[in-house]
Amino acid sequence: MGTLTDLLAYKKGFNLAMEIFHISKRFPAEERYSLTDQIRRCSRSVCANLAEAYRKRKYPNHFISKLSDSDTENGETQTWLAFALACGYITQEEFELLNNQAEEVARLLVYMMNNAEKFLIKSL
Repeated sequence: MGTLTDLLAYKKGFNLAMEIFHISKRFPAEERYSLTDQIRRCSRSVCANLAEAYRKRKYPNHFISKLSDSDTENGETQTWLAFALACGYITQEEFELLNNQAEEVARLLVYMMNNAEKFLIKSL
């Protein structure tokens, strides 16, 4: 099956988190402990929860639960992106690019949840 970092959802989630990190460097200092911190945390949590899910592949319900947590963090990322747009910290073009990437991550996570058996560790 490969490794965690071979998963397309992980690769795309990681790239999205890194793009958000770089863009959020432009956010105003007064947002450091609010929007900047929150968007960085939840975007990184997508991959962190996916890593936890990957280690739970022997247990279908736990695996799916952690994938759901990852999807939830991805949804939170999209909400913070909407706030960043509304506050004028990112352009409409940046929002659409990042939000579309988040939508792609969401589709991959839902696929994994709906097809968990393809990702589980098979018992000998």
